[in-house]
Amino acid sequence: MGKLSGIRVVDLSLFLPGPMLTMMMADQGAQVIKVEPPTGDPARAMEPKEAGESVWFRNLNRGKHCIRLDLKTDEGRTQLWQLIAEADVLVEGFRPGVMDRLGFGYAAVSERNPEIVYCSISAFGQTGEMAHHPAHDIAVQAHAGFLSVNDGADGTPVVPGVPSADMAAGLTGLSAVLMALIGRQTTGKGDYLDIAMFDSLLPWCAHIAGGAIAGGEPPVSRAQRSLGGAAFYQVYRTADGRHIVLGGRETKFAENLLNALGRPDLIPIADCPAGEQDELIAFLAQTFAARGRDEWVAWFADKDVAFAPVLDFRETLDQPFVIGRGLIDEVGGAHLLAPAIRLSDTPDWRQPDEPPQ
Repeated sequence: MGKLSGIRVVDLSLFLPGPMLTMMMADQGAQVIKVEPPTGDPARAMEPKEAGESVWFRNLNRGKHCIRLDLKTDEGRTQLWQLIAEADVLVEGFRPGVMDRLGFGYAAVSERNPEIVYCSISAFGQTGEMAHHPAHDIAVQAHAGFLSVNDGADGTPVVPGVPSADMAAGLTGLSAVLMALIGRQTTGKGDYLDIAMFDSLLPWCAHIAGGAIAGGEPPVSRAQRSLGGAAFYQVYRTADGRHIVLGGRETKFAENLLNALGRPDLIPIADCPAGEQDELIAFLAQTFAARGRDEWVAWFADKDVAFAPVLDFRETLDQPFVIGRGLIDEVGGAHLLAPAIRLSDTPDWRQPDEPPQ
């Protein structure tokens, strides 16, 4: 029994934001019925595969009962209405207007089930001039300003390594669903949640785009403390072609490192505004280029400095503390990432899917 035991979710979403939202609910005991189109969730076909199943699909849909319905047929629509009648939550990720055309818009659904929490996830929301603009994660990041600071040394934006807009929408949607379920305990009524990837991601810029938020100029990476303008929040290349990072700008870290390197005279530069630390950045770049990454890992072991090696995912998942915390496990021949939220009564997420009762 988990915190969400007894909550039934009908999940019509595909790919990433919605499936992540509903999987996190399933991890805590909610019964999630994933309704896929006749051809299945496209993520099922995504490589690589392990134990006959897409690693992507399995790691976003574990713990769910999956069925396929053709909502363009009377039989498919009848079956979906039967599921909705018993549901607490409905999650969908179609483009705005599709659910209405299918006959399953919020007005129609809430008329039959007034207690349902209905969550729509889209790129730019259900209303406004961008509502029908097609977009996946990278396009939303571009519209939201984030891609402009996901740039290389020459200022050219590069493809982001993290689908931040997708993930932001999934997490925001989860929070909204849980808030609506709590509110329903008082009102007895469900609610409609218009979750946009753009809206969900935009607040994440507060720490880097303060000037623009206040009506001024946008941030420029090389002059911004968290984007490359500070020596102690920076990536450095090592002698073996790999990289390390300094990840803490507090004065104590600068003192600890620069004293250990015999350059206390450079400590004041670490407190200069971002964009005015080129001398210190150059010194550290030259210093770190003299040894290999793992040599620096050993050297930093007894130094109180916010430091980290840049690892690839193989190295990340093989770290002893990852294994020790049970953050990855093998179930039925397939590797799964553990829930990030593990409460005292979180159900065993390694159990096979159960059919709806």
